[in-house]
Amino acid sequence: MSILLERTKGRAVIIPYLFRILPAVEQELAIWRKRAQDIPDPELKRQALASIDKKKFHCQGGSIYALYPGAKTSQMISFIVALQTISDYLDNLCDRVAGANEEAFRRLHQALSAAVDPAAPVTDWYEGYPYQLDGGYLTQLVQSCRKNVAAFPGYFDVRQELIHLVSLYSDLQVYKHQDKGLRTELLTRWFSRHAELAPQVFWWEFSAAAGSTLGIFALAAMASIRAINRLEIDRLQACYFPWLCGLHILLDYFIDLDEDLRHGELNFVSIYADEEVMTAGLTRFLRESLQGVEMLPHAAFHRTVVQGLLALYLSDPKAFCAERNKISRQLLREVGLEARLLHKVCLGLRSAGIV
Repeated sequence: MSILLERTKGRAVIIPYLFRILPAVEQELAIWRKRAQDIPDPELKRQALASIDKKKFHCQGGSIYALYPGAKTSQMISFIVALQTISDYLDNLCDRVAGANEEAFRRLHQALSAAVDPAAPVTDWYEGYPYQLDGGYLTQLVQSCRKNVAAFPGYFDVRQELIHLVSLYSDLQVYKHQDKGLRTELLTRWFSRHAELAPQVFWWEFSAAAGSTLGIFALAAMASIRAINRLEIDRLQACYFPWLCGLHILLDYFIDLDEDLRHGELNFVSIYADEEVMTAGLTRFLRESLQGVEMLPHAAFHRTVVQGLLALYLSDPKAFCAERNKISRQLLREVGLEARLLHKVCLGLRSAGIV
C-alpha cells in the first residue's frame, strides 16, 4: 500500500506542474525578458534575449523542484528561473561571442558563485570581456537568487554543497569553451583532480554531471523547508552526482548529437566508442538514478524527475531520427508505463509550443 501511495504522489505532481508551475515560470521569464530588453549593449541584449527565448525549457524543467513536498513554491520558482537564466546567459556569452579568453570566462562565472553565496562580493563580472554594458542585468539576476536562497531555513546546511556544485559547473563551462585543440586535454586533467568524487565514471560522464543544475535545485528545495542533516545531504548527493545529473546532460547531448558534430561542438555522448557502448552508458546512468532515488525521502518525487527527464528530452523529434530511434525506445522501455505516459504529455506540450 505504501509503495502504491508513493507512486500516486509521483503522478500527482504532473497536474500542478502543468497548470500552476509552468504559468508561474512564464511570468518570471517575462520579467527577465523585459529587463533584458533594456540592456544598453546590443550584443549583450541579443544574447540575453536569446538565452531566454531559445532555452526557456531549461527553466521549465528545473522548476519541477518548486513542487518538492513542502518546498516554498514561489521562492523556489524565483530562485530556479533566475539561476538558470544566469547559466543560460553565460553559456551564450562563452559560446557565441568571440574575443574572450579563459580568464574572462571565469570572471563571468563568478556571478553564478555569488548567486548561491550572499557572502561573495558583487563585482565587475565583465572584466576582460569584449562587451560590458548590461545595465545591471546580471547583477539583478544574482541579487534575486541571493535574496531567495538566503531566506531558506536550511540554507547554511547546504551552502558549501551549493558552492561546490557551482564551482564544478563553472569549471566545466570555462574549459569546454576553450579552443578545440585544448578543451579535451583541459577537461581530462580537470577530471583527474576530482576523480574521487565519481571514480566509477569516465571523464566525459563526470563532465556531463558537472554541467547539470539539478543537484543545486534539489538541495535548495530541501533547504527551503527546514534544517537539513548531514546524512540527508550525503544521500542526495550520492544519487544526483554523478548519476541523475549525468543522466540529465547526457540526454541533452544525445538529442543534439548530429547538430554538434556538424558544427564541430564538443559532445560528450559522441565520445562513446559506438552505438552499443553509448546505449550501455545511458542505460547505466538511468538505472543508477532510478536505484538511487529509492534511498531518498520523497522517493516518488525524485522518481518523477527521472521519468520526466526521459519524457522531456525524448519528446524532441531529434530523439527519434534514424540514428537514435532504437536507443530512445530502449530507454523509454527501461522506465516503464508512467514515463511513457509522461512522454505523451511532453509530445503534446511540444506540439502546442509550450516547451
